[in-house]
Amino acid sequence: MTLIRPSTGTPDAGGPLPRRSGTGRAVAVLVLVALGALIPLLGPSAALHGTGEAAAPGDGGIALLRAVLFAALCVPVGELFVNRLARAVPGAPQAMPRSWAVYAAGAGFAAALGLASVVATGNLVPHSLAEIDVGGLYDSRDGKLALVEVNAFLLAGLCARSARPSSQAWPLAAIVVAEALRAHPATEHDPLVGSGLTLVHLTCAALWVGGLLYALRTLRGWGASEAGSALLGLYARVAAVLLAAITATGVWSTLRRMPPETVLDQLTSTAYGRVLLAKVILVVTVAGLALWARLRLRRAPDPLTACSPARAEVALLGVVVVVSGLLTALPLPIRW
Repeated sequence: MTLIRPSTGTPDAGGPLPRRSGTGRAVAVLVLVALGALIPLLGPSAALHGTGEAAAPGDGGIALLRAVLFAALCVPVGELFVNRLARAVPGAPQAMPRSWAVYAAGAGFAAALGLASVVATGNLVPHSLAEIDVGGLYDSRDGKLALVEVNAFLLAGLCARSARPSSQAWPLAAIVVAEALRAHPATEHDPLVGSGLTLVHLTCAALWVGGLLYALRTLRGWGASEAGSALLGLYARVAAVLLAAITATGVWSTLRRMPPETVLDQLTSTAYGRVLLAKVILVVTVAGLALWARLRLRRAPDPLTACSPARAEVALLGVVVVVSGLLTALPLPIRW
């Protein structure tokens, strides 16, 4: 991650940093997106290899759509979160980065529509429009939840373009609730407990991932200023609480699906366990980068050098989002 320091040769050290050429950055982003798409598309076969578990139809495509949906949720949630933090920073510049909420809502709408079409064909990948029973979505719990997500992303996009973009918090909350209910069907043991854990886990994850992305974009526009350092400090304090909540709900959810005496075995012998183990390793690495950034923020002469590990952190968090999408497409572990 590049360091954000006052430039000795610029007349206004508190102004925005000079921007680099966008060509290399755009190419890097495209490469990362392409590599990220390969994880859900090719991941199921690798995770299922040697486990004896059967792959669900179209699991790679479903995993990709779910990853896009999660990412599309993180972006606007993070923007709302950081905008609120910025209002609490004394002397903060009024200028904020351009919102990506409308683009995120469009991507989320497309992903939710694709997932709804799968539900409308009995959880099979449709090969033609004639196979999609749109009316049948109203007859099942999963179908109704899929429709809620489609309509909520559409409404979130409209709210993002309105005079009150903060109103998109309501449709975004509806998406989180729908995802929490979808992940725990009524046939599951204590589904409301599972849905509550997923609700907290997904909300905190969206705030963490989306918030860090928008905070770094904001700091790039604000430049090396005391306001930027204060904003990063506010985010770091909240992120520590979010990480604790994510860890607690993640461990609890794992123990609900994998009894303690079977966890170690299932982490290597089941597809769900293998991907979960990869996600845990990634999150631990991200937590290490977050700790590094926090130490820099406290001890470095220029606190904004904390942006360096934070950029690596947000890149790894993007991989975590993609792996999370893959996790939802795999068979659930067996409760022995």
